[in-house]
Amino acid sequence: MRHVFSRPERFIAGTVGEPGERAFFLQFRSSSRLFSVAVEKAQVQAITARLDVMIAELRKANPLIAIEKLPKDDAPLESPVDAEFQIGAMSLAWDEETSLICIELYELEDDEEESEGEVAELHITIGMAAAFSTRSKAVVSAGRLPCPFCGIPIDPRGHLCPRANGYRR
Repeated sequence: MRHVFSRPERFIAGTVGEPGERAFFLQFRSSSRLFSVAVEKAQVQAITARLDVMIAELRKANPLIAIEKLPKDDAPLESPVDAEFQIGAMSLAWDEETSLICIELYELEDDEEESEGEVAELHITIGMAAAFSTRSKAVVSAGRLPCPFCGIPIDPRGHLCPRANGYRR
């Protein structure tokens, strides 16, 4: 099944839960249709990095390209946050004809099922991609602080630094 969202009104990354136990989601809304997919933190970082590269390349190739400035979206995920599926793979492409970025989010495949998984397809403006990237960086960095010695996130219950102790229990 393919879910297509052309120019959604909202496209954000968000979390549910406390730092260290957060679940990440991508959520998009088009009129009354709300769609949420579960995603890993590393996937949010990857899509954000790729969108930043795409935006920079588009600006470099066409300095006159119009990029609308969207208002900052700090609102939480909309309820209910029920994931339609877990993202396995993602693809990003620039559509020259529509001047939109096409993002396809593929369902994580289950080895036991032979049927094709679901796909969410979004067509967003460069401005929406830039706004998504800015928010996603803030969402990802809002987690646990990294240890200044080893870089491993510090757990609120304590942290046994392998670099300070020579080993990790």
